[in-house]
Amino acid sequence: MGCKNCRKSENNKSTYRSEEDKKNLTKRLNIIEGQIRGINQMIADDRYCDDVLIQIAAATKALKNLGNIILEHHLKSCVAHEVKIGNLDILDDVTDIIKKLQ
Repeated sequence: MGCKNCRKSENNKSTYRSEEDKKNLTKRLNIIEGQIRGINQMIADDRYCDDVLIQIAAATKALKNLGNIILEHHLKSCVAHEVKIGNLDILDDVTDIIKKLQ
């Protein structure tokens, strides 16, 4: 029996998220989307480089924070389960994911 949150089939992986989790993640994504639209508008308005760069840094940090939230959930559910059943190959997958998040 697998992790209750993670499902794998032939070429498809999925993770169950509660409606509250989806709502929280979507809210964060909507905020980030707004930040990106704001940066786009700043470029169109010929805003000063420093101002644009500060907004890019804020959007980047928001995306990293979102990634960390999802990674934490993954570690506590799917990865923990795979380690418990002896699948240590999952650790290589997690190492690759962490490298991509940096």
